[in-house]
Amino acid sequence: MRLNDEERAMLAGEAGAACQWAIEHQMCVGKYFGAKDFVPVSQAHIMADTESLGEAGVEWLERLASQPGSQVRIPTITDPRGTDFAAAARLKQQEWMLALERRAIAAFQALGVLMTDTCINYQTIMPAVLGEHMAYGDTGVVIYSNSVLGARSNFEGGPSALAAGLTGRTPRYGYHLPEQRRATLLVRVEYTPRALHDWGALGGIVGRIAGDYWQVPAVVGIDRIPGSDELKHFGAALASYGSVALFHMAGVTPEADEAIDTTLPAAASVTQADVEAFQAAYRDGIDSVDVVVFSTPQLSLFELRTLAGMLDGRRVTVPLIAITSPQIKPDADRSGITARIEAAGGMVLQGMCFYQSYAREMAEANAWHNLVTPSAKLVNILGGYGYRPALLSMQECVDAACTGKIPA
Repeated sequence: MRLNDEERAMLAGEAGAACQWAIEHQMCVGKYFGAKDFVPVSQAHIMADTESLGEAGVEWLERLASQPGSQVRIPTITDPRGTDFAAAARLKQQEWMLALERRAIAAFQALGVLMTDTCINYQTIMPAVLGEHMAYGDTGVVIYSNSVLGARSNFEGGPSALAAGLTGRTPRYGYHLPEQRRATLLVRVEYTPRALHDWGALGGIVGRIAGDYWQVPAVVGIDRIPGSDELKHFGAALASYGSVALFHMAGVTPEADEAIDTTLPAAASVTQADVEAFQAAYRDGIDSVDVVVFSTPQLSLFELRTLAGMLDGRRVTVPLIAITSPQIKPDADRSGITARIEAAGGMVLQGMCFYQSYAREMAEANAWHNLVTPSAKLVNILGGYGYRPALLSMQECVDAACTGKIPA
């Protein structure tokens, strides 16, 4: 890879051992993907939950934080953590989980990382703008920023995102290159979703059609402009089911006019029946409900307000967990939204993500098996943690929480 003077100085150790490690790591990544040089990035976002890190990963973070040159040089933020400490006892999380989490937080803070603990930073914290190069880790963050905002980022693994924070750059490959951002397949949609779980189902279907990180699906046929939460659920599911990092939506996303070749043959057409069949496959054979989860991605203030309205005057009979970001939770508290959800028996948690919070151990400790959620991304993941998940609308999830049964 071609290095400029500053990068050669980093490689020589002149900026400290931590920065030297970072540039060496990034050169390995760049060489693997055929990057010719680096591109400056203005923000990094790190996925590093302690369930994934484990004891060895936290020890590595602590060693790195103790080295010279270990301060990040660009704004660097974090994905959701493994717990909301205020709710850990209610979730029956164990003390060793919390101790490991505290150590990881201390190491990140020593590195100068901002503990934002969110997967919806594009809705809350300095969203990227068209053409801005980023080093983002969370798949939902990457696909929303690339597609809806027109920023440029690849999926950055935890060490790679931290390396970008330390060096202020990332290898120039993949979706940092204009030619990589052109649509590669066309998906015609004959049904424009109206509810969030429908958007998630559509994202899951398109993800299965694409099925490849290097595929860039172009969605045509949407008959209105979706809102931020709708695009959030669509993109999160698309990334989860298809490993996709960028999509274009005709008449909606900023690069669609230039990126979509209308002469491409349609890879598939998606109907309302397809969306309904996708959802039905997840609820088949499930009757009773053990836990209801609104998470993955974290909820916006508007989603929380909608949930509160659905719960007004009702009472849940099984645990209902709603998870948002630390940036949104104070607004929900101040607006009375949190109090309304909690008055119905629900929990409003912040800064965590359900599947990154020792979901299997929580299931065993609480005897949770059947789970309902409006998040298509979450149902795609939780089967691997021992749950039987069902994908329902927000209203159906509330009804299930109040009755303990999946609505007919």
